[in-house]
Amino acid sequence: MNTAFIITFLLLGFIGSFSSGLLGIGGAIINYPIHLYIPPLLGLDGVTAHEISGIVAVQVFFSTLGGVWAYRRGGYINKPLFVVMGSSIMVGSFAGGYISQYVSETIVNVMYGVLALTAAIIIFIPKKETNGETVTGFNKPLAAVLALVVGLASGVVGAGGSFILLPIMLIILKIPMRITIATSMAITFVSSIGGVIGKVTTGQVPYLPAVLIIIVSLIAAPLGVKISRQINHKVLQWSLALLILITSIKLWSDILF
Repeated sequence: MNTAFIITFLLLGFIGSFSSGLLGIGGAIINYPIHLYIPPLLGLDGVTAHEISGIVAVQVFFSTLGGVWAYRRGGYINKPLFVVMGSSIMVGSFAGGYISQYVSETIVNVMYGVLALTAAIIIFIPKKETNGETVTGFNKPLAAVLALVVGLASGVVGAGGSFILLPIMLIILKIPMRITIATSMAITFVSSIGGVIGKVTTGQVPYLPAVLIIIVSLIAAPLGVKISRQINHKVLQWSLALLILITSIKLWSDILF
């Protein structure tokens, strides 16, 4: 692994982790496609889809860890929502991470594309404004089922699932934006535990790139959290929507054509 490859991974990891803290996502929605496409474009030896999903799983774990640590005293992490969805998504992500070793690279890419497209569709559904920054109640059985399904699918591709959890929590469960960002970060951290265990135990994680990602994640994610507190929640929501839509279009154009 040459110096150019190492520098590239550090830069890509910083971009993904900073976005993770800024938008309350695990970073997989960014890290998966940029690690898949950019190194080959620069003439560097690429890694397989399975290896990328393993690297991304590790990155999501550490970037969400950094994000949750930054949010821990803000009062925005809703504990009942975290317990219901966090426990359910961890079971699904562990199962998905283990099953992924038997899934072809094409299916991994297709599943990632389906997740991104679903998230893009949900987030563009008109949303009734939720006033305030508190949660008065939510549908617990629905939240648990949705988290389980997201965990299973995201475990296969190495994602924490936050890029689809966010629109689900905003549009379907009607959770305020800032609580959604902070709580989804905590839920994604729990989800990533199962995903990382599944990927590591099945030998899908190349260790040097993973270590590089870890280093920048612990620096960049808290920085993104700090900046997000100073940005209007509407700007955050539309930035997330645009990011998901662009990624979805790129992935599906490659899958289909």
